[in-house]
Amino acid sequence: MWGWVLGRLASLAAIVAAISVVTFALLALIPGDPATVMLGAEASRQSIAELHRDLGLDRPVPVRFAIWLRDALHGNLGYSIFSHRPVSTMIAERLSTTLTLCLLALLIAVAIGVTTGVLGAVRQDSLADQLVRLFQLLGLSVPDFWLGILLLLVFSVELRLVPLVGYETITESFGTALRFLALPALALGLVQAANLARMTRAYMLDVLRQDYVRTARAKGLGGRRVIYRHALRNALPPVVTVLGIQVGALLSGVVVVETVFGLPGVGQLVISAILTRDYPLIQGVILYTAVIYALANLAVDLSYGFMDPRVRDAG
Repeated sequence: MWGWVLGRLASLAAIVAAISVVTFALLALIPGDPATVMLGAEASRQSIAELHRDLGLDRPVPVRFAIWLRDALHGNLGYSIFSHRPVSTMIAERLSTTLTLCLLALLIAVAIGVTTGVLGAVRQDSLADQLVRLFQLLGLSVPDFWLGILLLLVFSVELRLVPLVGYETITESFGTALRFLALPALALGLVQAANLARMTRAYMLDVLRQDYVRTARAKGLGGRRVIYRHALRNALPPVVTVLGIQVGALLSGVVVVETVFGLPGVGQLVISAILTRDYPLIQGVILYTAVIYALANLAVDLSYGFMDPRVRDAG
């Protein structure tokens, strides 16, 4: 058991290291120069060259990566080129908003997706199943940012039930933070719920056709007990795997949704960093995102192993 867990942790470290290398290499290929952006197009070559030396941009890419990796292993992600503040501090200030938003969206996706997926499978080809499939089609077709704009128009502009601007962190006021995060979480969660409902319905239909489910019904077990104790329990492992993949979709979708709702999260931070060629900040945000995504997949692997011992034994 512990060997299997250690193997997953080693894979996690390898994935984060590979992402760090690829990210640093791609950033080095991005056109544009931070020194030119900071000093302006009118700056002299001498001024740009001096700023290059101050920022360490005159060194070869492998040397810069080795220095950055050495510092990152000690918890130092460097300083922002423009704000001159520690990158770790800037990310930490915004990370709570982004993680809270992703967690709320994930809860909405699981609650709606699994429930509707089970409903569609149990009542296959009924009116309820048709409505579930319609929901899946709409959810997979509508972008989360467009849904966010629509929710803003309805609940903030027309009905005025949710504030249009402003934000308070969850540590400052739990209730107020939830009011500001409700609509963006709903926009992200509904889109992910549609895909989760589709997968849950498909796996549930497959399990409901298995012999052990027919045997359980033949023995006279109640419908609810057969569905939730036998069918859903065996359909959950692949659904959990899909849920882990959706964490990546949430982390990418949150960038645009935070911009639409004006939330001070990591999404807005990375967009401003890209526009200003703030390489240390971009690298730090991508590293944090990669670690969160890798940890989410590690949690999925571990839960999958506990739900299905065959996976643990095979690993």
